[in-house]
Amino acid sequence: MSTKEEAMQAVKVILEYIEESSDREGLQKTPERVINSFDEIYAGYSMDAEEVLSSTFNGEGYDGIVLLRDIEFHSTCEHHLQPFKGRAHVAYIPTERIVGISKLARIVELHARRLQNQERITKGVADDLENHLNPLGAAVIIEAAHGCMQCRGVSKQNAIMTTSAMRGVFFEINEARTELMQLIQSGPLSN
Repeated sequence: MSTKEEAMQAVKVILEYIEESSDREGLQKTPERVINSFDEIYAGYSMDAEEVLSSTFNGEGYDGIVLLRDIEFHSTCEHHLQPFKGRAHVAYIPTERIVGISKLARIVELHARRLQNQERITKGVADDLENHLNPLGAAVIIEAAHGCMQCRGVSKQNAIMTTSAMRGVFFEINEARTELMQLIQSGPLSN
């Protein structure tokens, strides 16, 4: 692993590749700012799924779908280092224990705040739910717009990629999957 100083020097080299000199006023502190922003953007590497999902509560016999939808996230494409952002819908059917809803958003962040591809985030969140909550079913659906498609290559501004991972009853039983999709599509709450 590189030191912070080595990482800042690497950013300086990239800046000089883009613009001949990194000495002008606006760029002088850019290497340090970039590396400091990386500490936040890639914080998922310092997070642990077991720790995030370990605090559970008695489900008191609840056996329906638990869904947290429209979890916004930002990530970075590992292929082009371009941002992608979207929303995740995370669901599970508990057996005996439930987890606080903020933990569902946090597990999405754990995976999104790494160099990623959308498929890996989707699979990783589903794997973590399955491994740490032991639910009857787990489901993750992610919709995202990718900077690597918007600002380079094919330059398609409105393309949305959708990925899904269905486990347990969401994979095996069509009715469970249909109910989940209806809940996701039910729209925002009205006041």
